[in-house]
Amino acid sequence: MINIAVVGYGYWGPNLVRNIQELGDARAISCCDMNPERLAQVKSKFPSIETTTRYEDILNNPLIDAVVISTPVSSHYELARKAFEHGKHVLLEKPATASVAEAEKLVELADQRKLTFMVDHTFIYTGAVSKMKEIIDRGDLGDLYYFDSVRINLGLIQRDVNVLWDLAPHDLAIMDHLVKEKPVSVCATGACHVGNGHENVAYLTVYFDSGLIAHFHNNWLSPVKVRTMLVGGSKKTIHYDDMEVSEKIKIYDRGVDVSTTEGIHDVLVSYRLGDMWAPRLNVTEALRVMVGEFVGCVQTGRRPITDGISGLNVVKILEASEKSIKQRGKEIRL
Repeated sequence: MINIAVVGYGYWGPNLVRNIQELGDARAISCCDMNPERLAQVKSKFPSIETTTRYEDILNNPLIDAVVISTPVSSHYELARKAFEHGKHVLLEKPATASVAEAEKLVELADQRKLTFMVDHTFIYTGAVSKMKEIIDRGDLGDLYYFDSVRINLGLIQRDVNVLWDLAPHDLAIMDHLVKEKPVSVCATGACHVGNGHENVAYLTVYFDSGLIAHFHNNWLSPVKVRTMLVGGSKKTIHYDDMEVSEKIKIYDRGVDVSTTEGIHDVLVSYRLGDMWAPRLNVTEALRVMVGEFVGCVQTGRRPITDGISGLNVVKILEASEKSIKQRGKEIRL
């Protein structure tokens, strides 16, 4: 039985505690939050969980094997560092840290202590993304040409980070999971309309040496909620719509075929209009799968699917995008 402490019982904390408690081989035995009212909510739902406003109580409790940190990103590094130094495994909410330097230090510290370091990139554990991974790894899409993502909605406007740091980690993590090739540079543009100095509308482009190009559109001001993704290749294209109830993934055998004829220098383009199909997906709650992955890694010592390196890769792009956006879209090498 793995004993877990949850640090931060705000927006995401209750979901984490619920899923941990429903696992058969782990349990949440403690919860830490600075707000006594939130701790009262924990007690009302889970009377057996100890509560505290002091993080030191978590660190000094020898019964606690692992810490799940669901606090503002600015606090992630210090909380995770202290947990590792006290011999505890760590699951961090996304994004992993506020800087590349912090993420690199945590990866190094976890490796030194031989402790599990995992980042909660929840969408990686959905049936939809798992199926996309299977299709791409099988080669069904052929050479990857483009990765296009739109994640927009009305709010919640954050006070400490821009819209890319808030919304883009989901889809950047999906890209990092699906695409074996690593990106080489980024360009980002955006604007702030609410007077807090943080962009609430932003566009991020990520470049790869192979010619694959990725684009991310994030917006806190959209009156409609959109969660779509297109991954296009030389053979087929995947359309992922997370707002769909039953057919989140559709594969299209439609595109263009490019060829040249001997003796003719002009490129010949023909359009391919094939079938579309929607594969069956696993409908298990992604957060349940994610928490189970964390517990399994703590028990066995294997590396998580979304390990510290995965978190670091996302933060690298976010940090570079912030440099680019402040310079009106200047290309920043990774």
